[in-house]
Amino acid sequence: MKTVRLRAGKERSLLRRHPWIFESAIAKGGADAGETVRVESDQGQFLGWAAFSPTSKIRARVWSFDEAQRIDAAFFAAVCASAVKARTRFDIHSNAMRLVHGESDGLPGLIVDRYGDTLVAQFTSSGVERWKDVIADALLATTGLTKLYERSDASSRALEGLPETTGWLRGEGGVDLILQEHDWQLAVNIADGHKTGFYLDQRDSRKRFCDYARRLKFERVLNCYCYTGGFTVAALTGGAAHVTSIDSSGPALEKAAANVALNGFAASRTTFMDADVNASLRQFIEQGRGFDAIVLDPPKFAPTVAHAERAARAYKDINRLAFKLLEPGGVLFTYSCSGGISADLFHKIVASAGCDAGVDGYIHERMGGAPDHPMTVNFPEGEYLKGLVVMRK
Repeated sequence: MKTVRLRAGKERSLLRRHPWIFESAIAKGGADAGETVRVESDQGQFLGWAAFSPTSKIRARVWSFDEAQRIDAAFFAAVCASAVKARTRFDIHSNAMRLVHGESDGLPGLIVDRYGDTLVAQFTSSGVERWKDVIADALLATTGLTKLYERSDASSRALEGLPETTGWLRGEGGVDLILQEHDWQLAVNIADGHKTGFYLDQRDSRKRFCDYARRLKFERVLNCYCYTGGFTVAALTGGAAHVTSIDSSGPALEKAAANVALNGFAASRTTFMDADVNASLRQFIEQGRGFDAIVLDPPKFAPTVAHAERAARAYKDINRLAFKLLEPGGVLFTYSCSGGISADLFHKIVASAGCDAGVDGYIHERMGGAPDHPMTVNFPEGEYLKGLVVMRK
């Protein structure tokens, strides 16, 4: 077994059981891509078994902190089974869910979502790529399913020196599926949809938006960055009179309109705009329009902390414009899925946006990812999705 030795003092995070080892922490040692290495402190103390990645700044990701643990097929079978079992204890109202959430489930770089009888997996690190076949077999064995589609097309694979790969890894079937979620259905395409096909992490936020629509009887709703219309359908299910949905993707808007029809709602209750969100918000302000409820669920503005300052300006701008469009008593559901923006910073950004817009509001709720996208005690980086529900005074 090859050994990686850390620089003095760099063992502290591993002693706290954080799984990442950065390039700058390593004094000596290396291995092939995905190969398991023994990680030691500068004094030779065992710290963990990790998958080595020669090209990534995260040079190694820990599989286990137990010196007696063997990293083999049995290990991956046990970890996959543990992750799947955990979901049986979560409160999930859908036939689609995340079964493996990377580091939070002890499988760094692996994302696995279930859509009915089909699994979709993203292998984004050298370690899980090396063990791909073993992991695929373990996933099917523990779920009892036969179909596994690979969506290893995330940009992060390039950082690991890995090419993009998509297609059926086990079994074969259709890629157009119907997701049942709470009181509605949504069509997804696992081959070309965002992430593994859909944003499952917003499942419970969509339900809360539906609840607010039902309780407050929204007349005019604005759904920004609507993608395929999840929040649009949720609002209509809650009884919203009319929903205006904006996205810069024509194909996504077509699917959003199809999802509205799938749930039996009249097309006249919706308006779909193929447009830039910022420009549209400014236009609405000039027109004197107002909305009872607004959803801001933009794409990732800050993939890393290095992008946080620029992203903060972008988040502030769209929230400032949204506050100006929000009627008194109206509700803003605003989100950031950027790992480089902390929950505390996001709160400050939204507060600053409200101040600049001359608007105050009650923060009703803090939102996060659905429970099957967990953050753990030892891996706070798992909290990538942050949200606030603000009611304008």
